[in-house]
Amino acid sequence: MKKTLLTLCILVVAGVAIGASLAVIMVMWASRDLPSFTRIADYRPPQVTVVQARDGSVMAQFFREKRFLVALGDMPARLPMAFLAAEDDSFYRHDGIDPVAIGRAFIKNLQAGSIKQGGSTITQQIVKRLLLSSERSYERKIKEAILAYRLERYLTKDEILTIYLNQIYLGGGAYGVESAARTYFGKHVNELSIAECAVLGGLPQAPSKYNPFRDPEATKQRQLYVLRRMFELGWISREEHEAAVHEPLVYKSMDESIGRAGAWYVEEVRRQLIDFFSEDNVHRLGLKIDRYGEDAVYEAGLQVTTAMMPEHQIAAERALREGLESATRRHGWRGPLQKLKPTEYAGFLQQENFTPDALAGGGWARALVTKVVAQGAEVRLGQYRGFIDVKTMTWCRTPNIRVAPEGAAPVKDARKVLEEGDVVWVSGLGPAGNATSYNPALVSRGGVVQLALEQYPDVQGAIVSIEPQTGDVVALVGGYSFTDSQFNRATQARRQPGSSFKPIVYSAALDNGFTAGSVVLDAPVVYINEYTDKVWRPENFEGNFAGPMLLRTALAKSRNLCTIRVAQQIGIPAIIERAKALGLEPHFPNELSVSLGAVAVSPLNMAQAYTAFANEGRVSTPRMIVEIKDAWGETLYRRDPELREAISPQNAFVMASLLKEVVQDGTATRAKALGRPVAGKTGTTNDEKDAWFMGFSPYLVTGVYIGYDQVAPMGRFETGGRAALPVFVTYRQGVDHLYQPDDFTMPPGIVYARVDGRTGMLAGPSSSSSYMLPFILGTQPSATSGEAMERGEDDVRSGEDLLKQLY
Repeated sequence: MKKTLLTLCILVVAGVAIGASLAVIMVMWASRDLPSFTRIADYRPPQVTVVQARDGSVMAQFFREKRFLVALGDMPARLPMAFLAAEDDSFYRHDGIDPVAIGRAFIKNLQAGSIKQGGSTITQQIVKRLLLSSERSYERKIKEAILAYRLERYLTKDEILTIYLNQIYLGGGAYGVESAARTYFGKHVNELSIAECAVLGGLPQAPSKYNPFRDPEATKQRQLYVLRRMFELGWISREEHEAAVHEPLVYKSMDESIGRAGAWYVEEVRRQLIDFFSEDNVHRLGLKIDRYGEDAVYEAGLQVTTAMMPEHQIAAERALREGLESATRRHGWRGPLQKLKPTEYAGFLQQENFTPDALAGGGWARALVTKVVAQGAEVRLGQYRGFIDVKTMTWCRTPNIRVAPEGAAPVKDARKVLEEGDVVWVSGLGPAGNATSYNPALVSRGGVVQLALEQYPDVQGAIVSIEPQTGDVVALVGGYSFTDSQFNRATQARRQPGSSFKPIVYSAALDNGFTAGSVVLDAPVVYINEYTDKVWRPENFEGNFAGPMLLRTALAKSRNLCTIRVAQQIGIPAIIERAKALGLEPHFPNELSVSLGAVAVSPLNMAQAYTAFANEGRVSTPRMIVEIKDAWGETLYRRDPELREAISPQNAFVMASLLKEVVQDGTATRAKALGRPVAGKTGTTNDEKDAWFMGFSPYLVTGVYIGYDQVAPMGRFETGGRAALPVFVTYRQGVDHLYQPDDFTMPPGIVYARVDGRTGMLAGPSSSSSYMLPFILGTQPSATSGEAMERGEDDVRSGEDLLKQLY
């Protein structure tokens, strides 16, 4: 008996020794290539980069994992408790591993014959997510336990818990508790109740299964379990438990106003951010960031403040959209989207799945024409019926670029436009007969929706708006629909600005002997290239000639031949020098055609040049990104306004005054509808291929461009004044209430003189017309028109003398 007992003792000791030896060997073997703690100690997980407008509203979020870091002290005290109750209630007592939980899991795994249950502590979960793979093996579990034990000696419990609560995936694309609070409850984590904390605390076990949007009943049962565990552990009182159990749960995502406006603006900001965080630039500037390029933008949790103003952006998008839709109606009806056979009707209607809300806010929908009569067309929109009155089709002429819309007879018979089986775009009409009064609540399945025929624009455009005192780009729109085309015509398109370039020529002229009252000749001219013998006969847009006129009138009426003569006299180098001083970037050929805008520029670049006229001669560099902060709120970059004097304040004031005349008495009279000081210049290239308007007041410079992406004529009379100017006016009507109607400040060194409309000299008793014009001090005329004529002064010549000189 004693011998048997001794043998048994020896076997037990030997077994323990062997087991311990094997355990040591396994630990040593698993420890041979353990990863470093650096990634955890310097915890910088992928976070959301938030892009904000000037007013702090969210424009966009860039991320690969939707995560917002939050400190443990900024969370409700019961939130960590909820997670610990569900995942690791002995967290503050163990050393990184829980032997009881491991033993329980070990037995279940032996019974199953494979790894089915982990028994992992929160510390082990962090190790697994940040340092190890997700494979299920005993080797990985041993490594996980070793690293967890060591990590507990490297970081405090609170630090480990903070990492866990920010790192954990909680379903619905949400990483970490702040993101989950926004995703499921539409609030920040510090606003959560005990009941809501318990919902989040129950998610880690199965985020998809317990997603409240997917299965709210399963979510509720999991929440009740977490609340019961919190009560059993003494972490909440009975009263708190009962209140949380019965608290109604309202699930909703946070409305962060993303995607409502500013798609082109956001995309340009994204491009600039990627360029800014290039590895070379990060090192050159010594930025404290460990990611570069797209990785920085999508993972660094940047806080980006832009110059965009939402009200301006929304107004700009609306103005451009309406302008392009008006332009496409002037071009005529291009036909239906598609034609269906009767056998295809049912499939199309089922696929559309139309609801009246689709037409709210000026929205469009696709409709199927089922019957056409002279007075209009009956259509189907899914399960609804509609009617398109022929009165909404008056614009649907056959496209002909050689005939202006006014020259075409309006459509009075819908059968000339539509046929049964046509699929077309329509908008909703309300009681007042317009889209504004459309109310989807008034539409019933049995009723008939009143509709207007629409056509998707094939012409494109851009609008950009800058505050000249700072260079802040407050609005930028690069086309009709960002969904259909991400090409940003405001920044990427390079098109000829036509006559909107002329102010640059006249600004140079003011510094080279010309004044607002100088007399220039509007008459035919021919130029022959001495190298190619190519003949150039420039013409005015109207095709006529007016003879001698004041420089003021030549600019207001946009007379090409006057501009060419001015350019010839001051020289192309002076014009190129002035253009570059104003910030224009393209290569300028040394040809007279440059004076008429025969050079490719972007709308943003043209707007930059015009800031000098609006801001007392100082050109401002466009600024879209104002400030960038890192995830901890430390400023990485701040861009202050960049202004430099490009022209004298006196030159700028005279130019602003002359460009106000364009609005009052020239090619941009539609802008008078704004009822406040505004200046600007229209621009139209040959055959109406490009239409521009550059307009400004002291507080805002705005450029509008309209044209086809593939250069082509837009049609007869599709000028800057007709195609681009209305976009400017609509935009300014939407934002002018934000500014005082200030006029341009007159600097020292400016004098006014009333001059004769024919000679440019001081007006006298014999003057049949006169203008009050500004002059840079010392350049104003000193003699009256009659006196100068009597003395035969060279600077005061009659129209007859100028014509004799030409011929």
